Amino acid sequence: MERNNSLGEEKNTILRVKKDDDGKRLDAFLSEVFSDVSRSMHQKLIRDGMTLVNGKKQKSSYKVCVGDKIEVEFPEPKALDVEPQDIPIEIVYEDMDILIVNKPQGMVVHPAPGNLDNTLVNAILFHCKENLSSINGVIRPGIVHRIDKNTSGLLVIAKNDRAHNFLAEQFAVHSITREYEMIVFGNVDWMEMTVDKPIGRNPKDRLKMAVVKNGGKRAVTHFELIENLNGFAHLKATLETGRTHQIRVHSNYLKHPIIGDDLYGYAVKKFSKLTGQVLHARKLGFVHPSSGEYMEFNSELPEYFLDVMKKAKE
Repeated sequence: MERNNSLGEEKNTILRVKKDDDGKRLDAFLSEVFSDVSRSMHQKLIRDGMTLVNGKKQKSSYKVCVGDKIEVEFPEPKALDVEPQDIPIEIVYEDMDILIVNKPQGMVVHPAPGNLDNTLVNAILFHCKENLSSINGVIRPGIVHRIDKNTSGLLVIAKNDRAHNFLAEQFAVHSITREYEMIVFGNVDWMEMTVDKPIGRNPKDRLKMAVVKNGGKRAVTHFELIENLNGFAHLKATLETGRTHQIRVHSNYLKHPIIGDDLYGYAVKKFSKLTGQVLHARKLGFVHPSSGEYMEFNSELPEYFLDVMKKAKE
């Protein structure tokens, strides 16, 4: 798929279907391209004539063909009311300024148009009521940083704007401590490895990020071997920078993709029941916005991670 944004704004996009996408349903194809918009929303846009194939309306079931020109027009964004929901969340720490949450694998951090329910934001709105920062608006109240849907682990939530700004400054200068653990394909022959390679949009697949020669942002990940398993490796990764999919991209660059990562890795029968990458944000440290003291939080490896580690040793 090729993407042309010559129409000016992201809401108006032209796509060209390439060989890898030939034969896919129109709604499925669009859901892959715009992963933050639900399939049902794409189906509505198709019905309403806001998505055209070669200048004509088609059904959601239409099978796209190589060379098809697909024009997608999104409606003007509206102020969305995100509803609080009584969703159980694991709270590691809380005070007047911050909330530390241990996010489970499979939970989206913040809502997007067409997907406004069952996110971490819905849960923290219920828990914190009105006590969240407003800097990121109604869709992302309190959200200073995020981790991928299928990554588990620690997140800090800001309960007021002063705390949000204070924490955001630490993220900007990379003074936050962020350590992850993962299980990757293949044994490694090193104890420590630093990858200092820029990351940008993959020029061959716009759904992915990649190590790029031109136009990327500096990205630095420090890897450490915890244990080699039976054809796999248990690693720790410390982020010096925080780019989209950084650990997943750098692991793939090292030829050691993360088990369960369907975007950058590959599937094997042994782990066919996994619903996401085996990647856990285990340690988070920062200077507290009120006390000025350094605080550090740790979380235990979740059950899904331990199950994979056990299988990887067999």
